[in-house]
Amino acid sequence: MQRTISILTLALFAFVALAKDPGMKKGTPDIASISVLKFNQDGVLFIGDSKGGSVFAVNLGDNEPSTNEESLNIIDLEDKLAGMLGTTADNIMIHDMAVNPISQNVYLSVSRGRAKWTSRWETPNDLVDADILIRISPSGEMSEASLENVEFASVSIPNPVDASIEHRWKKGAKLRSDAITGIGFDDGKVYISGLSNEEFSAALWTAPYPFVQDVDVNTLEIFHGAHGKWETASPIRAFLPYELNNQKKILAAYLCTPLVTIDAEKLESGTHVKGRTVAEFGSGNYPIDMVLYQNNGKDYILMSNSALPLLLFDPQDVANYKGEITEEVKGYLAGVSYTPRSGNGVQQLADFNKKYILSTQRLPNGKLALTSLSKEWLYP
Repeated sequence: MQRTISILTLALFAFVALAKDPGMKKGTPDIASISVLKFNQDGVLFIGDSKGGSVFAVNLGDNEPSTNEESLNIIDLEDKLAGMLGTTADNIMIHDMAVNPISQNVYLSVSRGRAKWTSRWETPNDLVDADILIRISPSGEMSEASLENVEFASVSIPNPVDASIEHRWKKGAKLRSDAITGIGFDDGKVYISGLSNEEFSAALWTAPYPFVQDVDVNTLEIFHGAHGKWETASPIRAFLPYELNNQKKILAAYLCTPLVTIDAEKLESGTHVKGRTVAEFGSGNYPIDMVLYQNNGKDYILMSNSALPLLLFDPQDVANYKGEITEEVKGYLAGVSYTPRSGNGVQQLADFNKKYILSTQRLPNGKLALTSLSKEWLYP
């Protein structure tokens, strides 16, 4: 009984929080590309629009609480999506995935562009703009989530990278696809990673939520141990806001694959901030996703990658690490330790429920599956 009451209280709190958002209006948001998805604890969906240079906060009315603790597995995800969208499975591409923590409904940003994906260094957003939002229930029922006539608010990021600039080593790609590479939410703030049009282009924007104040911007600099140099033009690829030793940090992973902590308390608007490189996990790889989850009352962080296995690490190990990588790393591995977990082909990750993390995974037969990873199995 007590558990039922607490769930109803959570749903009521979420409804009240949405209703009190002074920035939301009803209508159809002008979203040019559904590049990045992120929910906050109240069931508000944040959509990062790289092409439009904006972030949208959307109330989808999805606040029916779920107590489901079962797994969710769809072996032929692209086939089912193709059937819905009137195309073929080999043309379906998933750009991002997020789970509403209240309803456990899964949301996917989708395009009909995978046939263009020919390089392991390309990301979906390099190739085509996602324009479809799909909802999957905890029982596997699939539908298109409408963005028409919804409650929403939006904020523009200041000075995103110019839409005309060509990527210097991805033929045919524009840097604008990296205007927004990730979104995090913590303590009433939306953190947005990506590329700006500043001289030092790697950026982290901070937008107080609700969107009633100006957006702060910081340019970033990090030491890349595998490359042996300081870098200012590489965007964060996956990140989490997290408290280490009672200090708020941004825990960020970059291409090829340094792990960096950024002091959130030093993110004063308009300043240039240097991160502390605490690990090198391997070259020739880009991080795809990073998820924080709990098992048996303890926090863990799981990261999926384009060329490496799943990497599981303990945030306490990050907190306890006293060093900093400021010289070239021989052999590409250094700093904070991690536990590798088999996860060949795993792409997107999201915390699903008490027992499972949800992933998209390319199977040996070529099909893309929506699969559940047991938190007990991941336990080191």
